[in-house]
Amino acid sequence: MSLYDRIVADITDAMRARNAGRLSTLRMVKANLMNRQIEKGGELTDEEIAKALQSLVKQRRDSIGQYEKAGRSDLAEKEAAEIEHIEIYLPQSATAEDIVEAVAEAMADTGASSIKEMGVVMKAVMTRLGGKTADGKMVSEAVRAKLT
Repeated sequence: MSLYDRIVADITDAMRARNAGRLSTLRMVKANLMNRQIEKGGELTDEEIAKALQSLVKQRRDSIGQYEKAGRSDLAEKEAAEIEHIEIYLPQSATAEDIVEAVAEAMADTGASSIKEMGVVMKAVMTRLGGKTADGKMVSEAVRAKLT
């Protein structure tokens, strides 16, 4: 069963369970995927769907920060709930320890020692974290800390 089919099946389950929060999130995800499918002009692969879902999670994290600055904790909580519903379909996230370990290995392999080589290290770290999703901002901060 493809990732898209799983999302569609879960929409039906959410309808049956009368889970309004999950249902609205999954409908939004499906609409986003359908828009991307139209842009592409063909079916999306599971990898493309995963990238789209990561993008949606990132958007929600940005929104949470903005809502918290504005004192709107109710909206921030809604966005956090949406993140939980979306992350179910993503591969396991890399932990901070995984990221630090991958940065150390990448620096050893590339021989990088200055901030000028940050791009090379970032590329090596992201390939090392392969099957796991990693927040690019966290990885960037870890690489920057090691190189300075």
